[in-house]
Amino acid sequence: MKILLSTALFTAAIFSAQNCSEPSEKTSTKPTVSAPATVAIPLPEGFNDYWYAGKAELCTYDVSQERYGEIRQAEQVNVFVTEDFSQAKQVKLDDPAAAASDRVPVLKLNLIRRFHTGIYDYSIMQSIFTPVSGLPTPKTTTTVQDWCGHVFLQCNLEKDGYRLRGFSYFESEGDQDLHIPIALLEDEIWTRIRLNPANLATGKVRIIPSPIYTRLRHKPNDVQNAEIQLDKAEKESMLKISYTEIQRSLSIRFETNFPYKILGWEETNDGKIASKGELKATRMSAYWGEHDNVHAPLRDSLKLKF
Repeated sequence: MKILLSTALFTAAIFSAQNCSEPSEKTSTKPTVSAPATVAIPLPEGFNDYWYAGKAELCTYDVSQERYGEIRQAEQVNVFVTEDFSQAKQVKLDDPAAAASDRVPVLKLNLIRRFHTGIYDYSIMQSIFTPVSGLPTPKTTTTVQDWCGHVFLQCNLEKDGYRLRGFSYFESEGDQDLHIPIALLEDEIWTRIRLNPANLATGKVRIIPSPIYTRLRHKPNDVQNAEIQLDKAEKESMLKISYTEIQRSLSIRFETNFPYKILGWEETNDGKIASKGELKATRMSAYWGEHDNVHAPLRDSLKLKF
């Protein structure tokens, strides 16, 4: 499913106001001449030194998570890392050097959130792949797991929009395969902040809510109208998404200056807190090689509880 949208079309359509060890997880080298020639956004000074140093950025958050009408103590890990992606297959490349023009450097976010509901627990994970060039995010995946079962949703960019395939143990949600128009993905806000928040449009936008919201709330996946507001201060800035037709908002706090680290967020549904996170620890790490028992104490540096 080769991406056929140009940067110009993407800008007009979206930004207008209307397992780690097998195969081994490795960060990509600095972008070379095989990277996409068209750059939609200017990358900040120091970007390559930070993101192409052979390590991932690991951030942990203390989280308050609403589920079944009650607030639960939760924990989230954000794993940001660069890697080489196949434009045609929309998967991580095994041999980037041989991929030629099919190679697309991306900034990937693996987001993992865990919490307990009474006797049993929940685990949520997302993977978001956003090209460093600023081109459309070609793929996201989301899974929600608990003791009752699990659901999975994959979003792939095609030339005429996004294809969403969902699988669930709920009869009413079952196996789904649908197409929706191209729009800004709520989930890619996290990666686009890290690339360069100055290039995110403000004002009225068309946006696709996060599958974390649609799955936990059993809502349909569709494009919604929203407004984006960016409040910039000397050290800390905030981006707020306010949906106009559903009772939902998301505010993300981040460092004003590069590397634009995510400091926390607050998500509301129906005027009530759905989740709220606060950064507690950060570590730059080649974590895919730190999988032996001797490395277990490194978890303490991230203040991990789950």
